[in-house]
Amino acid sequence: MPVEETTSRSAKILYRPWGILSSVVGGMVAGKIFQLVWGRLRAGQEGDPPKPLESEYDLKEVLAAAAVQGAIFFVVRAAINRGGARAFQRWTGEWPGD
Repeated sequence: MPVEETTSRSAKILYRPWGILSSVVGGMVAGKIFQLVWGRLRAGQEGDPPKPLESEYDLKEVLAAAAVQGAIFFVVRAAINRGGARAFQRWTGEWPGD
């Protein structure tokens, strides 16, 4: 059973800039990972992933790209946010969430 930790208001406020910075970095990392994965899925075909309003792609390919991109983005974001919270806890002794 997880241990519930209390968070002071000052810890939440101090964590905000760190959380924002880690979210930006996470988005950039996720974008790079998606580009690599999408390039491999397309097996040598170059180009950016299809956007919803580009008529030269069929719906299946647009939805596949969106699903892969969303999965990568949220997994990377969760990993980076969790790691940032753990680092903050090690530095300050307080968990920044909840």
